[in-house]
Amino acid sequence: MANSQFVENKHTSGVYYKRDITIVRGKGALVWDQHGEEYIDCVAGQGVANLGHCHPTVVDAIQKQSKILVTCPEIFYNDQRAKLLEQLSELGPGSMKQTFLSNSGTEAIEAAIKFARISTKRTEIISALRSFHGRTMGALTLTGQKKYSAPFAPLLPGVKQIPYNNIEALRNTVTQDTAAVILEIIQGEGGVRPANIKFLQEAQTLCNENGTLFIVDEVQTGLGRTGKMLACNHYNIEPDMLCLAKSLGGGIPIGATLLGSKVKNLHVGTHGSTFGGNPLACAASLAVLEVLEHENLPQRAAEHGKRIMKLVEQSNLSNVREIRGLGLMIGIELKHKVTPVLKELQQKGILALPAGNTVLRLLPPLIIEQHHVDRVIDTVIEVLSNINKSN
Repeated sequence: MANSQFVENKHTSGVYYKRDITIVRGKGALVWDQHGEEYIDCVAGQGVANLGHCHPTVVDAIQKQSKILVTCPEIFYNDQRAKLLEQLSELGPGSMKQTFLSNSGTEAIEAAIKFARISTKRTEIISALRSFHGRTMGALTLTGQKKYSAPFAPLLPGVKQIPYNNIEALRNTVTQDTAAVILEIIQGEGGVRPANIKFLQEAQTLCNENGTLFIVDEVQTGLGRTGKMLACNHYNIEPDMLCLAKSLGGGIPIGATLLGSKVKNLHVGTHGSTFGGNPLACAASLAVLEVLEHENLPQRAAEHGKRIMKLVEQSNLSNVREIRGLGLMIGIELKHKVTPVLKELQQKGILALPAGNTVLRLLPPLIIEQHHVDRVIDTVIEVLSNINKSN
């Protein structure tokens, strides 16, 4: 255990920045390192652990299914897959009655790209600057951040990027040559920036007028995090495709591309995934959906999120430029770099994320208890106050 960091550094690919901490155990909103030190986890697997760590309902579902059947390709029917597909058909807004299952968010996006092209017989796709849609080549092309995409040029042709929340740019770009418009409801990696309701509604209108498909990326915002089951529920929109992943599996990898009635021309062999829709991931996802509903976690996320944002804002910290977010997806934009804040928070038992160079991002599990919320608030305010004085 003691040399795990040495071993990882020796044998890993080197593409990840590593913090000086080895996490070995988790329960609820807490994790522990190899020395037994406790942390409140506001990273939550970068939005994966909406139900926290080792939720008993999810653990029970995984254990039971692992003893019955772990893998089953989609050339055969499966009971767990059928149940999950049925529940997802009831989750999506509008006419989303079909779903393609995969293993991750970026794979859900890749499926949406292919389905948009084959449905419309067009190749042009519009995304937003500052967006993040994944790291495979198609999803990377859609991502509006050069720091991720520039080293891998040339990328997928036919992608145009516009400023987020800019309605005029949207109107000037969407045409009858556009296959799809893809947007995040809240730009997570782009600084926790919520969409303007008029911007999203205009995107839907323009797509309808031009025979263009409207794709919503809810890989990070989906399943209760923003205070509603889906973030698009805040905006009264009905996309043609909706991408889910991260928290859907409760820690088990899964991706889902929900399909509306305008998605067409799909036939046997159009797309596929070896591990997509495997019984273990489907059983875990069914448990996740059950817990979200029975424990009313979207409402808890809304209440906790409002309290965190209100109290941090009321602290009137001079080094805070803006506080943004919905539910338990919170970004605190600073007037200085966020790295020293992250380090100080870790030393005080809070694990958090950046969202760019100057934004502190908090993604705690939706099951987080009130006393842990209070500790997060107090510690964030304390750290930001101290760093402000030192500057």
